[in-house]
Amino acid sequence: MRIAGIDLDRHVLVIAEIGNNHEGSFELAQEMIRSAAGTGVDAVKFQTIVPERLVSADQTDRLTQLRKFQFSYEQFDGLKQTADDAGVLFLSTPFDIESAKFLDRLVPAFKIASGDNDFFPLLEAVALTGKPLIISTGLADLSQARRTVEFVKSVWQGEGIDQELAVLHCVVSYPTPPEAANLSAIAALKSLDVTVGYSDHTLGIEAAVVSVGAGARIIEKHFTIDKAYSQFRDHQLSADPAELRELVARVRQASALMGAEGKSVSDAERANLTPVRRSIAAGRDLAPGDVLRYDDLIWVRPGDGLRPGEEDAVVGRTVRRAIALGELIRADDLTEPVDS
Repeated sequence: MRIAGIDLDRHVLVIAEIGNNHEGSFELAQEMIRSAAGTGVDAVKFQTIVPERLVSADQTDRLTQLRKFQFSYEQFDGLKQTADDAGVLFLSTPFDIESAKFLDRLVPAFKIASGDNDFFPLLEAVALTGKPLIISTGLADLSQARRTVEFVKSVWQGEGIDQELAVLHCVVSYPTPPEAANLSAIAALKSLDVTVGYSDHTLGIEAAVVSVGAGARIIEKHFTIDKAYSQFRDHQLSADPAELRELVARVRQASALMGAEGKSVSDAERANLTPVRRSIAAGRDLAPGDVLRYDDLIWVRPGDGLRPGEEDAVVGRTVRRAIALGELIRADDLTEPVDS
C-alpha cells in the first residue's frame, strides 16, 4: 500500500494524532505541527468536525465544547500549508460527508474513526474519492471489520477504482489499560487481506513499538505539546514531543529488526556460510587403497568440501592418496565409483 509515495511495505507510517489537543487555538495547532515534524513522524492528523453534524441537539455541553475546538474550513487550509512547510503529510478525519468532500483536495488519504467504521454513507463518500483509506476498527469484532472492508471494496469495484485500504487495531478506551491492548488482534486483521496498523490509546509508547512486531505498518499516536496543558482528557494519554521522538526512533529500530517477510540467507550472514558450514573429512588416517566406510567419516568446518548429505557419494569408494585424520576428503581424492 502506498500513501503519498510512501511504500508501507518498506516503511512504517507514523502519524501524530493532534486531534483536538489544540483546543481551538490555530496558533497552537501550527506550533504542534512543527513540533511533531521535529520528532520525525511522517504525518500529522486532525479531526474535521462540524458539531451539529456529530452530536444531537440535546447534547448541549458536548456541543459547547466542540464549538470551542472547531476550526473553519479556511483554517484547515492554513494547517495544510503549515504541514507542507514542515515537511509532513497532512491528514484529518472527517466526521460528516460535507467535511469529507472538503478535505478531498487537502489529504492524500482518508482516515475514518472507530466510531464511524459502520457509518456506511460516510464510508461510501470517502471511497468514491478514489483515495487510500485508513479505518480504525475499535468497537468492532472481526466480522464487523470484514463487513466494513468488503463494503469499501464493493464501492471501489462498482466504480472501477483500483485502490487499497488499511485497517488499524484500536481499543476505544481512554486510556487503554495494558491488559486490554490485545495487540494479537493485529494478526487477526491480516486475514482481511489489507494493510494493518495500530491506533494507540495506551499510556506510554511500549504498545506502539511492540505493534511493529505484530505486523503494524501504520502507527497512530495522540500527540500533545504538554501533558499538563489543561484538564482536557486527551493531553494526559498523549505523547509529548520527547516521547514521540523516542517512539519514532524505536519504531524505526523495531522495523529494521523485523526486516522483510520470508526466510532467506541474509547479506549480513553470507560471509559466514563457508566458515560455519561443515564438510566430510577423514575420521582416521587413510592410506591409498583404503575403501571408505561410513565409520571412516567425520564432519568438520569449513564447508568448502563435500557437504553433509553427500555421504553416499563417498562410502564404498577407494582412496587415491594418504589423507590425515581431520583432513577434508575431496572428490578427486577418490576413485570413480564402480557401476553395478
